[in-house]
Parts: sequence; structure tokens; C-alpha cells
Amino acid sequence: MNIILKMHNLQDSQPFIPRLMTPVVEEALRQFPVVILTGARQTGKSTLVQNLPSAGGRVYRTLDDFDVLDRAERGPETLVEERDRLTLDEVQRAPRLLLAIKRAVDKDRRRGRFLLTGSANLLLMRTVSESLAGRAAYLTLLPMTEAEKRGDPDCGPWSGLLQAQTAADLVRLVQGDTAGKPPWPEQALVGGFPVSVLSRSREERARWFDGYVRTYLERDLQSVASISALVDFRRLMTLTALRLGGVLNQSEIGRDAGLSQPTVHRYLNLLETSYQLVRLPAHARSRTTRLVKSPKVYWGDTGIGAFLAGISDAGELQHRAEGGALLENLVLVQILAWRETQVPRPEVYYWRTATGIEVDFVLESRLRLFPIEVKSAERARLDDCRGLEQFLDQHPKTAPVGLLLYGGAEVVRLTPRVVAAPIAMVL
Repeated sequence: MNIILKMHNLQDSQPFIPRLMTPVVEEALRQFPVVILTGARQTGKSTLVQNLPSAGGRVYRTLDDFDVLDRAERGPETLVEERDRLTLDEVQRAPRLLLAIKRAVDKDRRRGRFLLTGSANLLLMRTVSESLAGRAAYLTLLPMTEAEKRGDPDCGPWSGLLQAQTAADLVRLVQGDTAGKPPWPEQALVGGFPVSVLSRSREERARWFDGYVRTYLERDLQSVASISALVDFRRLMTLTALRLGGVLNQSEIGRDAGLSQPTVHRYLNLLETSYQLVRLPAHARSRTTRLVKSPKVYWGDTGIGAFLAGISDAGELQHRAEGGALLENLVLVQILAWRETQVPRPEVYYWRTATGIEVDFVLESRLRLFPIEVKSAERARLDDCRGLEQFLDQHPKTAPVGLLLYGGAEVVRLTPRVVAAPIAMVL
């Protein structure tokens, strides 16, 4: 319990760090009567909404305050009518409150009336999706990107890469100075939760990760569903973290965890609902085929994923089998954070042939495809882009070029259609 209390004290004292989603939230408030900002606990949602440029014109209430929670449960109409513009934090704790907000919005649809935050994917909770359908914008705050950690909330090169037509375009987009950036293993082990980023030592960070997982199991998870077998759930979390970057095989996880297939399915859905787990769907020409293919599995935060997998030393990470998967995960969270700032939202997939040839990530937007392969090796080889070349062959009209991210320091044009660039360029 002391670890949990210290975790919350650290969160309360942390300074505000500029976030990518700040202008996105402000724009949504100008367009919708209700804006819902969700994401895993401790990503900084409360800090963000209290530091918005428009925060001075809003009243902030959190349902972590038991008095506010009591009002939300016993007199929600009075609470929602308290001010013209209201920010309500952790609203998943009082589902009845959402019905009161619906009624208030139906009477007065002024834009920006309610800004709500929650630590679960409220869109997947029936009471929310039914109550606020057509009335709300849904946004997600992910763990901090590497740029945000440096105090520079930049979206990265992804939009430009998606529109690149030639290898020369790619070379131009991935040129830049990478001096001063920490090695990727260190970045991955720190993760993107603000408290972890601000931790002063590896030991302090490990204690915080332990407290985070315990709080998630003992408190946050119970707000989404009642789980009595917490030991089984924790074991499944660890087994899933050990499979980062792999195709999800629920039968295999169930066998190793000693759990039934329906229980594994339910637990994985809860991990995804609470933003701990990321399931990356397969890309296929047919959208129907995409739905039936098994997804790959990643963790929402690389620091928590590494902690659950028992990885703590940056020096040895590059030489461990898990290193490549954790690097993929690190790149993926940068892509997902960028995606949340885009309208319409691009899709992110992986691609694999029946013979096992694979591309780690495929970005898709407006009939454009951009394949990305990630390698931790310090030298880029022609063999590394075999999957990229085969993908480009199969999609000649929509995917003109591809990118290989690797652990070296130079931008290299490997083939007429594939460019190799240092991983640090996108971190």
C-alpha cells in the first residue's frame, strides 16, 4: 500500500510537460458539446485538462474525490448543471452521470460544455456508447512520445512518410541530427508514463512500475469488471508481455497460464479496454480477411511491458531475444500517438504472407500504404528489406516506397524503393 500511496504522491507533484494532444483537445471542444479523453491511468489526462489554454474558463471536478463521486451517484443532474463549462475527471466511476450529461446536452448543445476523462475505453462500455452517441468526440491520450519527453511535442515524420512518392522523398524526410538522444534500449525501459519519465533512478522506476501494476489490478481493473482471481490475471499479463511482437495465440497463452479459452479471451479484452494491451491487426487486400486473421500483440507502454517481462537492464537488452520486439513496440507507440492527432485517423497494420515473409508495420490513409520494417542491428542489409520489396511488389499503385529503421547512424538507399534510416530519427 505504501508503494501505491507514493505513486500517487509522485503523480501529484510532477510538472506539466507539453503534450501532442493539447491542440487536438482544444479543437474538439470548439466542435462538440462533449469531449471524452480516455487512456490508461497515469498517462497525464488530469494534468493535461487542467493545463489547457481554455482551462481557466472551466470548473474542474474529479470523481477520485469521494464527495464529488457521491454527488455524481446520488444527484448527477445537480452536478452537471453546476457550471456552464465543466471538466469531470474519471467519469467511468459513475456511469449514471453520463445519462445526466446526455439530458443536459439534449437541452443545450453549446459546444465545449463538458470535457470528460476516463481510465478505460469508454467507447467500449455500453452505458457510454448508448448515452453519448452523436454528441461526443472521443480522444485518446497515450503514454508520452520520445519527443514529448524532450519537451518538444512534435508529431514526427509519419504524415510526410505516408505521402512520399520516391526514395529521394524518404531521404529528405529522415535526414536530421540525432546527437544527444539516449540509446533506444534506455528509452524503451523508461516508457512514456510521466512519473516514470521523471524518476531519478532505475530502482525508483521499478518500484513505481510495481505500484502501477498493483493499483491497476486492485483498483482500476475493478472499475471495468469484477476480477477475483488477480493472481491468474497477473500471470496472464506476464505471459502476454513475454510475447510482444508475436501473433496472438490465445490457446497457447491459456495452456501456459492454466486458464480456459473463454477466460483468456475475457482477460485480454479487459487489458485492451483499459489501454494496457495493443492488438495490431493484419493487413490484407480484403477487409473481411483482416478481421479473421490473428493480430500481433504489443503493450501500451514499453516500460510496463518490459517490467512485466522481467527486463530491466538497457545494456543487455540489445543482445536479448526480446530486444527486437521491444524496439518494435517503442516505434509503434510513437506511430499510435501521431495517429491520434490525425483526422481522419490512419490505420496501422502488420503484414505477413503464407510463407512467413513479414513487414512490421503498414500505415494506411486515403488509399496510400507505407510499409515499415524495424531492425535493431547496426548495419542495414539487403536481406532486411526482402519483406518490404515483396509488399511493394504486391501494392504497386498505393505503396511506391518503404522504410527500414535500423540501429545504425547513416541514411542509406538500399534499393530504388527502400531507404534505411537510423531508428533515432523517429524517436
